[in-house]
Amino acid sequence: MRTILYYLPAMGWIVLILFLCTLPGSEIPKISILDKLHVDKVVHFVLFGGTVILLAYGYYKQNNGLSGLGLLSIVLVVTLYGLAIEFIQKYLVVNRSFDMMDVLADGTGAAVGALIFRWIGKRFLK
Repeated sequence: MRTILYYLPAMGWIVLILFLCTLPGSEIPKISILDKLHVDKVVHFVLFGGTVILLAYGYYKQNNGLSGLGLLSIVLVVTLYGLAIEFIQKYLVVNRSFDMMDVLADGTGAAVGALIFRWIGKRFLK
């Protein structure tokens, strides 16, 4: 039971991402200036980077460490989660579509999240 406590923040974050990404297109506010600035890509970047950080922290606390291969595996799984959400949007959510640029933002955010976790780990998790 104690093990799952390390992953509760990540699980909550993952559910939040699923909720936000499966909102019908009509429920998402349209602000033309933000559309032109591609703020949605920044949101994807932050959401998926945060997911990697939270999952990596949970794993680190559970196992007293995290290898580079383990962190890379987390990045891959989180990026695949982003890809799966795009397919869910395409086939199951009204007024939403598949966007490969969102997948790229998800993967980039995941990779940067791993770098941030490594940086934090070297300084604060010893």
